[in-house]
Amino acid sequence: MPLFGKTFSPKKTPPRKCASLSNLHSLDRSTREIELGLEYGIPTMNLAGQSLKFENGQWVAESGSFTGDRREMQRLRKRNQQLEEENNLLRLKVDILLDMLSETTAESHLMEKELEELKNRSRRRK
Repeated sequence: MPLFGKTFSPKKTPPRKCASLSNLHSLDRSTREIELGLEYGIPTMNLAGQSLKFENGQWVAESGSFTGDRREMQRLRKRNQQLEEENNLLRLKVDILLDMLSETTAESHLMEKELEELKNRSRRRK
């Protein structure tokens, strides 16, 4: 017997109406632009004093907007190259160290196994 009388039985929810009563989603892009005046243009942004625009899937600096020095750009590229080379060298060192570790671990396991076998033989002789 339920504590408060009737058992819980929720009412059925009515079916939903159409999500959008607008027919704009059925129009093609050019018709929507004409009807609603949607001309977005090229996306642009200003980042650290440099004006960039989005063209063909890439951010491109607008001509004449770069206020930096060419020497600074070359220095940054050179530094980037050095860091990439250093990173590659460090990755190589890590790979070598992992190989050395796995080799040492395998040797250690073999030695432990041989030691166990020698202990078992010496116990059998007694």
